[in-house]
Parts: sequence; C-alpha cells; structure tokens
Amino acid sequence: MLNVFPEIKKNFGFGCMRLPMLSNGEVDIEQCKAMADLFLARGFNYFDTAHVYINGKSETAIREFLARRYPRERYVLTNKLTTHCFNKEEEVLPLFQKQLEACGVEYFDFYLMHAQNADIFAKFKKFRAYEQSFKLKEEGKVRHVGISFHDKADVLDKILSEYPQVEIVQIQLNYADWDDAGVEARKVYEVCVKHNKPAVVMEPVKGGTLVHLPKEAQEIFDALNKKRGTDFSNAAYALRYSATPENVCMTLSGMSDLSQMRENVSVMENFLPLDGEEMAAVDKVCAVFRSQNLIQCTSCRYCIEENKCPKKILIPDMFSLVNSKKRFDSWNQDYYYTNVLTINGHGKASDCVSCRGCERTCPQHLPIISLLKDVAKTFEKSA
Repeated sequence: MLNVFPEIKKNFGFGCMRLPMLSNGEVDIEQCKAMADLFLARGFNYFDTAHVYINGKSETAIREFLARRYPRERYVLTNKLTTHCFNKEEEVLPLFQKQLEACGVEYFDFYLMHAQNADIFAKFKKFRAYEQSFKLKEEGKVRHVGISFHDKADVLDKILSEYPQVEIVQIQLNYADWDDAGVEARKVYEVCVKHNKPAVVMEPVKGGTLVHLPKEAQEIFDALNKKRGTDFSNAAYALRYSATPENVCMTLSGMSDLSQMRENVSVMENFLPLDGEEMAAVDKVCAVFRSQNLIQCTSCRYCIEENKCPKKILIPDMFSLVNSKKRFDSWNQDYYYTNVLTINGHGKASDCVSCRGCERTCPQHLPIISLLKDVAKTFEKSA
C-alpha cells in the first residue's frame, strides 16, 4: 500500500453510492450506523460520497450515521463536484457549501472533480472548477484536491499535465477491466504512476459482477481454494487484486449491507496481495468472461439518475437481465422484463429514441443504444 496521506489509516474505504435501502426508498440509517461502527472499530476511516449518489440521499445519510455521531477527526470524508450540478462558474462555490451542509461537516478531506472525461474536463476548465477547488484548499475548506476519472489514458495524461496540483486520482480498476480496450484500466493506472499520483480504486468488484461469477469461472476459484486449503470468496479475490498494484493507496467498496461490510473488512484488515498462482487463476476467469460476451455494466445508474431518459428506460436493470439470460436462460428473466421493468411508466428497450444522453454519461463508454436493440430482440418478440 502506498501511504502518502497520514490521515488515511488503512487501505480500504466505505463507498457510499450503494447504501442499504428501506422499502420506502429511504436509506436504512440504522443499518448504516452498524456498518460505520464496525468499519471504524476495525481501524478503517475513509468514506466516499458525491452529491448525486442515491439522488442526493447519500450525503444526508452520512450526516446522520457518521457526522452527528463521531468527532470529525475520527474519519476521512471525500466528496465530489459533479458536472450535472452546475452550469455557471458562479454556481460552483454555492454548490460546495450545500454539500458541506448536507454532510454536516465544515471541511472535506478530499474534494474530487467528478467523473472526468474529455468533454467534462472541457466544461470544468471553462468554469474554472479546478481553480476554485484549489482556492478552497487554500482556505482550509478542502484538505486535498483530486479527480475521479472515466476515460482513456491519454485524456488523464492531458489533465494531469495541465493541472499538476491534482494530488490523487480515483480510477476504475478491477481484473475484468485491466486489459479492457474500453476502460483501459492498466494504461490509466500507468499514467498515475507516470505523474506520481496515488490511485484510489473504485469498482473493484465491478458493481457485483465479480461476486456472482459464471459457473466455469466459479470452478476456477473453487479449485484454487481446494488446492491451497483457503476459503477466499469471489469478492476477496477481486478486492485483493485491485489493492495489489503498488501505486494504489485506497480501494473503495460500495457495500449495501452489514454482511458485506463484515466480509470486506475481514479481507482488508489483514491484506495479502495476490501471488503468482492466484494471478494465473484470475487470468483464467477473465478468459471465461470474454467467452460469454457479457455486457460490462456496473449498475452505477448514472445513465438514469444523472441523465434523465425521456422514456424512463431502466437501462442497468435490463442489461443485468440480459446477462442473467445468457448465464441461466430461464423463464424468470422474461417474466421480470415484462412484469417488473417495463411497467409504471418505464419504457421498453424498443422505446429508445436514440438521444444518446445515456451514452454521454456512461463511465464504461458502453454503446447503450445498440445494446438496447439487443435487449429488445431478446425480450420483445416483435422487435
């Protein structure tokens, strides 16, 4: 683990994008309290949020389960400046103040320019978002300024060359994306190394994809555990892989219940990097993924929460259903498409009007319009 920020106590962070939810659509604050208590008791202290997470409910949940219950010095809090939340230079600072109030704190330890890609970076430059954030650091309202990043490696190189004051970079890194041509996780990580910027890893289990593996992939990890007398879970292999690279200082996980928290802290408090035999098993698992041609959606929901689909199509849920259909091919997936995903005003895949708002906001750079046509062919008999 690279440790350049002494306020960070350990190498594992609580990502607050997928908090436990109640049936009424509100965050389960009591379960969040139990999760935060366990997390802090085991020596971890890094929490990560953004203004848009859970439609604004993540920040206020943090205020309730963390800020109002613990002294400020007990935890490290990261927040982000999101492109959809401002459209003028003079809107940046009021938004920042609103974020402080929502979280119930007087400063953020880390403030990240959110989801930077070529287009979003151009907007941030136009409205002097970086410069304003550096000024917030000078005023003590932010301890460190960084970016979260979703684009190709050459774009990251451009950003870090233009703004060497950036102190930390949050990147998507997991074993499925390491050599993926769309995400370029390896190349993006290498740019961080080139510019001597510590990396924070997001999506280490790729939105849960690396927890629920295809049968052939599961057999690979099961055989390795049996051979070595270990009992590492799929999540453990994924977390350990993402935390293994030398320039990684923090690995985040968006845990949605207390059991996930228990498992992940048990893995990360006595962290072991993957060895050669384990890396070879991971390579075999990746080969299985490639052979199944699954849609590499992480269910971040940016396409429907940050971008307002005019037809209210539940894009991530449909992609998950298609992947499930490829794995299991049962009547269940067809039932859910017809009776769950396309009712109450939510459009069918064939209702897509190709506005491409979803594609512009997708961190995975998925060809969503084309993929929705495939969804329609799979589940709509007349499509």
